[in-house]
Order: sequence, then C-alpha cells, then structure tokens
Amino acid sequence: MKALISIDYTNDFIADDGALTTGSVGQKIESEILNITQSFIENNQFIVFAIDAHNPSDKYHPENSLFPPHNIVGSVGQQLFGNLHHLYQKHQNSDNIYWINKRHYSAFCGTDLDLRLRERDITQIHLIGVCTDICILHTAVDAYNLGYKIVIHQNAVASFDPIGHQWALKHFQNTLGATVV
Repeated sequence: MKALISIDYTNDFIADDGALTTGSVGQKIESEILNITQSFIENNQFIVFAIDAHNPSDKYHPENSLFPPHNIVGSVGQQLFGNLHHLYQKHQNSDNIYWINKRHYSAFCGTDLDLRLRERDITQIHLIGVCTDICILHTAVDAYNLGYKIVIHQNAVASFDPIGHQWALKHFQNTLGATVV
C-alpha cells in the first residue's frame, strides 16, 4: 500500500507575497502537485497534508530564530496554495485525507504520521511539496529510518536553493535508496 505526503505547499512558501516564499520555482510545480494529488484521490489512496504550523510567540521553537514568522496557525499563509487549496476543501472530509500540523521539518517528528500509515498497512510513501532540502529531506530521512519505501516526485518538489535541491535529489537516491521519478 502507498500514501502521498504533501508537504508545506502553502501560501507562505509559494505565493509571491509569502513570508518565506520559494516564489516562481515553487509555483512552477503546482500543476504536477495537483495531478499527483488528483491521481491519489481517484485511486482512493491515503493522502497526508503535513503542514508547517508555528506560533511566533513560542520562545522555545528554534525556527523562530532561524526564519521570519511563517505558516502561523490559522493564517492565510498556512493555507494550501492556489488550486491545491480548492482541491483539499472539496475532499477534506474524506476518510483518505488527513491534515497534520507539524512543528518540525519532518512530518514524522512529534506527529502521529507513522501510526496513521501503519494502521493502513502503508509501506511506501510518495513525497511532494517544499522544500526539497529541508522538510522533504528530513521527512525522507525519518521515513528511511522507519523502514518505508520512498518515492520522490522530482517535478513536484522545489527549494529556495537550487544547489540544495539538486544535492537532496541525489541524496534521496544514493543514500536513502529512494526512487526519484
């Protein structure tokens, strides 16, 4: 069984005026993100939206000193970007759609993602979203350590940093044994 994990494709990471935007690089992958997500919906497969969630007054969160405030819980910035937002709204009440507010880069860290996947007998995860060399990477490393087979959709991931993006794609394949399609 397989699942799709859609990571951080939000207004703050994608929109031109997003607080921590990838801008046009992130916007260019929107159609591929939509196609992959729609395919998982049509095939009645499990989809997880693992979304960065922050409180700027949280003095203990390390990202608050690394990055400007972004993906504030409940803000427009934390909403899914563009047509993905509309697709999510249309299907959000499905048993196969699950939203996780994540506190750290990895979708597994401090969440019930592993439990949700294992109770569905999922052994393979497909990763899409941003940023390739941050949240996608950390999620992939945790997935590897938990024994999941990993598929990275290279036309559905993006980063602020083109060198980091390319490095991460090689790392997924060469170090984590992921399939990059």
